[in-house]
Amino acid sequence: MIRILRGLAHKYFSDEEAVILFLILVIGTVLVIWFGSMLAPVIASLIIAFILQGLVTKLVKLGVPEMVAIIGVFLVFLGVLVGVIFGLLPLIWTQVSNLAGETPRIIREMQSYLELLPEEYPQLISAEAVNTLYQQVSTEVGHMTQWLVSFSISSIPDLVALLIYVVLVPILVFFFLKDREVLLGAIGRLLPSQRPMMLKIWHEVNLQCANYVRGKSVEILIVGGATYVAFKFLGMPYAALLSLLVGLSVVIPYIGAAVVTIPVAMIGLFAFGWGSHFIWVMVVYGIIQALDGNVLVPVLFSEVNNLHPVAIIVAVLFFGGIWGLWGVFFAIPLATLLKAVFAAWPVKDHAAPPAAEQS
Repeated sequence: MIRILRGLAHKYFSDEEAVILFLILVIGTVLVIWFGSMLAPVIASLIIAFILQGLVTKLVKLGVPEMVAIIGVFLVFLGVLVGVIFGLLPLIWTQVSNLAGETPRIIREMQSYLELLPEEYPQLISAEAVNTLYQQVSTEVGHMTQWLVSFSISSIPDLVALLIYVVLVPILVFFFLKDREVLLGAIGRLLPSQRPMMLKIWHEVNLQCANYVRGKSVEILIVGGATYVAFKFLGMPYAALLSLLVGLSVVIPYIGAAVVTIPVAMIGLFAFGWGSHFIWVMVVYGIIQALDGNVLVPVLFSEVNNLHPVAIIVAVLFFGGIWGLWGVFFAIPLATLLKAVFAAWPVKDHAAPPAAEQS
């Protein structure tokens, strides 16, 4: 066993830079896992500053002074933040509350639909299976309704923390943008002066993750906005809530679109019944999904190296299980990081003995 471990250490960790990088990855992972909730404003600010830095760089290339570009982009960010807090969130909460109030009627209509299934398809569906499904759905809906009723009281500490984050995050974002070079220089001084592997990984991950995160943010806005306009035009109830779900569904490739289709179809069915209006809603929704997958994604992510679908699904399940929604959103960038690390990691010839043994 000791001989095997020595062989692995010689093969993968004989390079000093590899050892330092391994320690950085381990320490960073431990910090995120154990202190993630405490450092949430800092992590969120880093992500937002990382997204905004691309716009700052483009403005600087167009001849805009760097400080003017930083202030301009930061003011745009503040405007979007204020719009979300005072415009989008109250609308979403109102529609969620309205949907909770409509839940009993939706359950009754769903029961009437389910009761017809054993009569039309007696060989496929039994009355007992329908009753079991109805009871399970009713139980889950009851739990959700109780959560909504108790949310206003039990979530007061969370709301206070959210208000603190609303103040801290913009301040941190501004300083991350303003002092980017200073901060990167300070981190660079802690690393070895000769670090070709780290620089290779940094350039690869910076390019791939920057394109992915910024592209995915634009995709969420475009898909969610187009869905909201289309649903409002068609008279779809809860348009803002559904468009938010559709926009966020693009974060999870192959799975998000299939999952979010269920609430869209259910609300459309309960609102319009089996008819031409319901069919038009689903056709328009299908067109938006098709344009997203065949037009928008190739344009936004043309410079991103595509991972294998199996790798994407495994990354979504793994990182989503560790960090929840944030892990799902950053599953592909994290998988890209791992891919870049494995590709650049120095591997010594296993047949070559360690220097100590040669002497």
